[in-house]
Amino acid sequence: MSPLRREVALFAVGGLLGFIVDAGIAQALVSMAGWNVYSARVVSFLSAATVTWWWNRNHTFAQRDSGRSQGSEWLRWMGLMAVGAVINNGVYVLAFRAFPQLHAWPAVAVAAGSVGGSVANFLFARALLFRSAKTPA
Repeated sequence: MSPLRREVALFAVGGLLGFIVDAGIAQALVSMAGWNVYSARVVSFLSAATVTWWWNRNHTFAQRDSGRSQGSEWLRWMGLMAVGAVINNGVYVLAFRAFPQLHAWPAVAVAAGSVGGSVANFLFARALLFRSAKTPA
């Protein structure tokens, strides 16, 4: 498997882990703690993005380097993932505007947004954060 394909596959695993954390925390805070959906989403997003940062720095991009301290790398990751989230939500809204019949099938718009956001997140992470190969210590 080529290094790029390996990175894409591992990034997808990290995305799945992030989704599980995101959905699980949001659901738990709303259902069990009585939080509103928006406050719960802030906590769930920050938690999920932290998990995906850890996964991707240790697995997906283990052979690449950000040239930053862990704290600075995490902050940069959070900013890049927030941009990806905006793209995700933008594609979601655009899907409904372009195809009004999707109102009956919102999962299709969610999927389209997820693909758009995931592609952007991978490209941002690889090109803007983990952009150089690690040098042997």
